[in-house]
Amino acid sequence: MTRILAVATHATDDPTKSSLAFITAVGALGAGRETSIALLGEAVYLLKESVANSVFGVGFPPLSELIKKVVEGNIPVYV
Repeated sequence: MTRILAVATHATDDPTKSSLAFITAVGALGAGRETSIALLGEAVYLLKESVANSVFGVGFPPLSELIKKVVEGNIPVYV
């Protein structure tokens, strides 16, 4: 089975890039792939609820919605 590790390195400094790892993980989950997320550098701040609620990537759902799907899908998040 294919395993996917989606890596985020941005937070509020680039909301669109910070959403990419979560979009990738949610999509991979929907495709039946084993996936996880790694938060590096600035992306660690996404763990703060106030920060996550303020991230709105262009063309993506709000990060708070993506995080909810990640939690519901039991996708591991590594810091």
